Amino acid sequence: MTEVQSLSICVNASEHVSALLMVPRDARACYVLAHGAGAGMDQPFMAAVATGLADRGVATLRYQFPYMQRGSKRPDLPPLAHATVRAAVGEAVRQLPNLALIAGGKSFGGRMTSQTQASAALPNVRGLAFLGFPLHPPKRPSIERAAHLSKIEVPMLFLQGTRDELADLSLFGPVIDKLGARAKLHTFDGADHSFHVLARSGRNDADVLTQILDALAAWIQGVVAAA
Repeated sequence: MTEVQSLSICVNASEHVSALLMVPRDARACYVLAHGAGAGMDQPFMAAVATGLADRGVATLRYQFPYMQRGSKRPDLPPLAHATVRAAVGEAVRQLPNLALIAGGKSFGGRMTSQTQASAALPNVRGLAFLGFPLHPPKRPSIERAAHLSKIEVPMLFLQGTRDELADLSLFGPVIDKLGARAKLHTFDGADHSFHVLARSGRNDADVLTQILDALAAWIQGVVAAA
């Protein structure tokens, strides 16, 4: 079993956040993994992604945003969130200088990562991977949150459930088409924003997670091989 190393990341003079690093022996890449708005890096889903990727030869660096570190429920404003993403990627570079980096995360964390990359390319990051990109608020379909994606030049993978209330696929498809070859959309039938599936689907959440991890690990390996 891959060991978990606890780290502290300096965001600025007044903010430090916790992080967890998992590096399997055969790792060729590291996924810098940001959490969603409602739960931190220790959430079972986040831990399962890290463990599953380690089993597939991909290292992970999970980290907290400052508001979660403080125990607040209100997400950080974008400038601080972006600084945290940049600090986490910088820590991954320091810890794993010989590994290719993929950045992204769950929902809010993924969107903050893409905004950061769009503003100025993150060092050593060869691609972005999103676990449920929040295209719009619930019941308010829009593509405004996708506007910055056109500024990103590295490959992007969007892993989305077909029942995701924060990502109307009839809107998401054209967004991906506009981004061209650098973006790929992989959908999971019947999964919601948290990748839960209904019992009547004949599948369970563990089945979906396996599919997610297989797709994510294969894409990461492909990005690394193509570089």
